[in-house]
Amino acid sequence: MSRVAIELIPRDADCLNDDLATVKRIASSVSTINLPDLLRLPLRSWQGADLARAQGYAAIPHIRAIDIDPDGPLPCAEQEGLQEVLVIAGDPPPDETHRTWPNSSASIIARYRREAPHLRIYAAFDPYRRAPWQELEDIQRKRDAGAAGFFTQPLFDMRMFDLCASWLENDDVFWGLSPVIGPKARAYWERVNHVVFPSEFEPALEANIAFARTILTAIRARGESAYLMPLRVPLEAYLAPLADLLTA
Repeated sequence: MSRVAIELIPRDADCLNDDLATVKRIASSVSTINLPDLLRLPLRSWQGADLARAQGYAAIPHIRAIDIDPDGPLPCAEQEGLQEVLVIAGDPPPDETHRTWPNSSASIIARYRREAPHLRIYAAFDPYRRAPWQELEDIQRKRDAGAAGFFTQPLFDMRMFDLCASWLENDDVFWGLSPVIGPKARAYWERVNHVVFPSEFEPALEANIAFARTILTAIRARGESAYLMPLRVPLEAYLAPLADLLTA
């Protein structure tokens, strides 16, 4: 496998440092931390990146395209030691006090390539939220803008993985995995992220771990990368059974 990243929510400095220490204990071979940018939390993704780097990790903070002032500086462009960022479109803010701009991901990727060419810029790929032809057109725009690769929405179906792999055949890809535990979590993914689960999907921890082992083995065979997003489960409960597959 090329690389493995763990996505950790930067709730606050203490919680993130605790999670980083847990990852190091459970999966010492993991070298990369992926950090979302959630406006409801006090710690921004690039601040979390500094904490991850202080513990010896490569860090990939998320950058919300709609947050970037066209006349302002680019987040992370001059952040010491940072080498990679992931540009996402960004969901609408929780209230009107947070200003946004009508930027597309592709326009911000192009701006990073112009103004911060030392950074490797990843883009998002989501096969669920729109018709496939719309997403394929969008990822071509992101490629043309200078995206170096893609982070996928977490996948839950090997048939979807095979289909997406054919679409991203020539790209550097981080394949997403996340446990979905219980009917409420499944309903959330269906309602918010428009995920279509396979008929055999089981929203139980053991079944999610078994699927993760299957898809990580396939990713390893392809020589590609993965990121794991252990939402609403203890890090150890999800990562420890997969530790043998989380090596580069």
